[in-house]
Amino acid sequence: KHCFFSCRLTEPSGYLTDGPINYKYKTKCTWLIEGYPNAILRLRFNHFATECSWDHMYVYDGDSIYAPLIAVFSGLIVPEVRGNETVPEVVTTSGYALLHFFSDAAYNLTGFNIFYSINSCPNNCSEHGKCTTSVSVPSRVYCECDKYWKGEACDIPYCKANCGSPDHGYCDLTGEKLCVCNDSWQGPDCSLNVPSTESYWILPNVKPFSPSVGRASHKAVLHGKFMWVIGGYTFNYSSFQMVLNYNLESSIWNVVPVSKGPLQRYGHTLALYQEEIYMYGGKIEANNGNVTDELWIFNIHSQTWSARTPAVLVHGQQYAVEGHSAHIVELDSRDVVMIIIFGYSAIYGYTSIVQEYYIRSNSWLVPETKGAIVQGGYGHTSVYDELTKSIYVHGGYKALPGNKYGLVDDLYRYEVNTRTWTILKESGFARYLHSAVLINGAMLIFGGNTHNDTSLSNGAKCFSADFLAYDIACDEWKILPKPNLHRDVNRFGHTAVVSNGSMYIFGGFSSVLLNDILVYKPPNCEAFRDEELCKNARPGVRCLWNKKHCESWESGHANNILRAKCPKKTAAADDRCYRYADCASCTANTNGCQWCDDKKCISANSNCSMSVKNYTKCHVRNEQICNKLTSCKSCSLHLNCQWDQRQQECQALPAHLCGEGWSHIGDACLRINSSRESYDNAKLYCYNLSGNLASLTTSKEVEFVLDEIQKYTLQKISPWVGLRKINISYWGWDDMSPFTNTTLQWLPGEPNDSGFCAYLERAEVAGLKANPCTAMADGLVCEKPVGKPSLLLTPCTSSMYQCHNSCRCFSKLPGAVDSSLSHGLFRTIPQSPCYRRLVLTQNCSGLRTCGQCLEQPGCGWCNDPSNTGKGQCLEGSSRGPMKAVGMHTNEMVLDASLCPKEKNYEWSFIQCPACQCNGHSTCINSNVCDQCKNLTTGKQCETCMPGYYGDPTNGGQCTACTCSGHANICHMQTGKCFCTTKGIKGDQCQLCDSENRYLGNPLRGTCYYSLLIDYQFTFSLLQEDDRHHTAINFIANPEQVRK
Repeated sequence: KHCFFSCRLTEPSGYLTDGPINYKYKTKCTWLIEGYPNAILRLRFNHFATECSWDHMYVYDGDSIYAPLIAVFSGLIVPEVRGNETVPEVVTTSGYALLHFFSDAAYNLTGFNIFYSINSCPNNCSEHGKCTTSVSVPSRVYCECDKYWKGEACDIPYCKANCGSPDHGYCDLTGEKLCVCNDSWQGPDCSLNVPSTESYWILPNVKPFSPSVGRASHKAVLHGKFMWVIGGYTFNYSSFQMVLNYNLESSIWNVVPVSKGPLQRYGHTLALYQEEIYMYGGKIEANNGNVTDELWIFNIHSQTWSARTPAVLVHGQQYAVEGHSAHIVELDSRDVVMIIIFGYSAIYGYTSIVQEYYIRSNSWLVPETKGAIVQGGYGHTSVYDELTKSIYVHGGYKALPGNKYGLVDDLYRYEVNTRTWTILKESGFARYLHSAVLINGAMLIFGGNTHNDTSLSNGAKCFSADFLAYDIACDEWKILPKPNLHRDVNRFGHTAVVSNGSMYIFGGFSSVLLNDILVYKPPNCEAFRDEELCKNARPGVRCLWNKKHCESWESGHANNILRAKCPKKTAAADDRCYRYADCASCTANTNGCQWCDDKKCISANSNCSMSVKNYTKCHVRNEQICNKLTSCKSCSLHLNCQWDQRQQECQALPAHLCGEGWSHIGDACLRINSSRESYDNAKLYCYNLSGNLASLTTSKEVEFVLDEIQKYTLQKISPWVGLRKINISYWGWDDMSPFTNTTLQWLPGEPNDSGFCAYLERAEVAGLKANPCTAMADGLVCEKPVGKPSLLLTPCTSSMYQCHNSCRCFSKLPGAVDSSLSHGLFRTIPQSPCYRRLVLTQNCSGLRTCGQCLEQPGCGWCNDPSNTGKGQCLEGSSRGPMKAVGMHTNEMVLDASLCPKEKNYEWSFIQCPACQCNGHSTCINSNVCDQCKNLTTGKQCETCMPGYYGDPTNGGQCTACTCSGHANICHMQTGKCFCTTKGIKGDQCQLCDSENRYLGNPLRGTCYYSLLIDYQFTFSLLQEDDRHHTAINFIANPEQVRK
């Protein structure tokens, strides 16, 4: 059946498709497949090609959208290698399946072709078995697999080449049906030596295999032989387990029962320290999906949770983020710190900040970083390398130049001890929500969402199985072969951990929530017997030759990088350096660039009269910081930046607003001088600079001054400020504003009686002290107004999310159209308010006609006994109306009393009743309105007769137009009259158009245009407003006598 509104399918098998050509823009259609209760219904997606992340097919296991959601298809999902094995199949067990397709207004693709069947064998046994009827349950069928094939669909091969028996191993035909290798052989078919110079992938036999384990955007850490999995997104949280662990040796899952602890969340981070797992941030599933700054610690030994509230240091704050990354490291200072990288904030947008949590002191710090000016984002990955003491950060969804947003292939290095950023070689393959691990000196990247198309499809997939390797020592990227397994393993939102040199990947999303484990075994350095082969053992592994044997990168010495054999690097061409817009990023990268003439980045090989090649010599400008900030709130945190509401971007305040030597802080210009002066001389100094001693009345000004005086390390700065004693009990600022003792406070014991002028004492706790005005103080703070007040910051507006009818969600934060409510999973897994508005329509009662009602997949129509088209739109399923179980739950149950069949009410879910006359007529020939009554007209009595207005749908009334006798008709919905005489206006034709020289009183007569004698006038009746005019009145007056 083609895509056309709603359709019911009752045949035991069939096809559904969008049609013979590309599906239309802004399409909505629904199919209900009806079997019988508890029947197994299979959906086979033979072809599927839609706009990734925006055009979706939702699949529910039931007869309504309130049934369990089991799959969401989007993007390009077509057979690749072995068509019969890789085409996805979705199974429902309720006997029903409801499919709802939605497309937006961007671009469209070829659509889909889906085959369904009831009580058939899975994947037709993949052509490796036969379909057999069950003896115990005659209505069920199952696959009898051929030899060397196993699995429910006979889709898993085993014991290839009989496991190399007898020399390499043997085939276990009666147990788990797999190869059991001899000690010196390994691999799925026992064909590789131990150790091996080759890599391979395997799918372990996981026990028990529970669908409820499936999740995405979770996090995992390794502790001993267990992989601990916490949190994540799932379609149904009712049976969701927050904490799980997986035994890597026995391949067994364990559910960890925890009675008290944090709410369900996803997009958070986990980091392990000793026996504790530290969880930070993420989006909480409850409470409308708030992004949190909660810090929780899970004790592995006691299996209990505890919350921590860190002390925030140095005028800073703790940012609530999601889609960030985190690592716990021990610094050279012996401090143990959890370092949080980037993330998305609901308030500040995409953050480029680093946050530090000091575990031993329970304190929180947002440090200043050095080096390149990097751009943070959401959904990147990072690894920590102990040898280089650095975190390597790749990919993510970010803000791009020109107020655009998208995926990136960036790679950054963050040196944890020096807090320095360096830009490394990019991968060439943009992605986010991928995984990354570090094995033998190589950063291995797997999977992710690679879709970056906007108005035209270039074939990028929502779900990827790409496998990339980055060589830390040589700053090189290589593409590794994709997993050669018996089925597709494309995914994003998964996790990866490393154990004994192997990578374990779990879960993720690929139209369905995944619960499988993938294992990658890289080459083993010990297998290389030759020095040259050892040194060239790449890609995906880095080995070192140590005298007579080959050893892994991790086991090598501290000077590994110096000993690494790398291809000689050449400086980049000018066009590669041009993209770096600031000196620090130009010089703190590995591309071989230089900052030339203080204005552009060029190749280090190019000629330059004034060159900077080390970031420490760079002067950071405000615009280089401001243009990296992606929201009004984050922009407002920086004193010399302003938010341009029209351009939706952060801009640097022009330097001339304050002048050389001044700093622009909020609404004022401030300047600090370190000279030793009396109060009067300090005031004269400021006066000569067109200013006054500073009135520090805002927290921004106070914060700036306190930070600046801390920078004077060689001399003590305790500057005069513009605060004086006005009378015996009143102190006031020079700008006449009162002193409130809030933003800046007196030190204990102050003010003393001897002082009438105030200065800022720099002590352990900075504060004010009183001093005689003739005394000397070390320094002064001047203030003057900003040069151009029109350029000052404007308050940031609310960042509440909005949804348009196309259901592309956006926030007033820039870029959130592609991210904030839609990052990552949300654009492909329905999770945002837009999803609930699109599919889980809760306001069915606001829809007045059956046609409008059934366009919404969550609504049904209760036709009243009159059978005239009058009725009520209600939430429901094909079996009847539904109601919520409680006030604070999305769970719905059937309630037949809302549309009682015994009282001749009729429930419709797929197709409206034939008679649709809105309660104003009965029908002849079942669907033709006989005679519209109640002042209505139209094919379905849906409009009011001429001369009347209102909304007659669903039994609504029509009211006569009230037009003061100057119109015969009015607007059918609003009742606004279409006046027939030009010059008369008003909703009820009650006014004369005096602005255009029409005089009179239409309530007692009419309106006239006043003419002068001996003048020629021209009147046009060609405007849209004139189409109802049939008359115009004039009144002539003699010309005024000249004085």
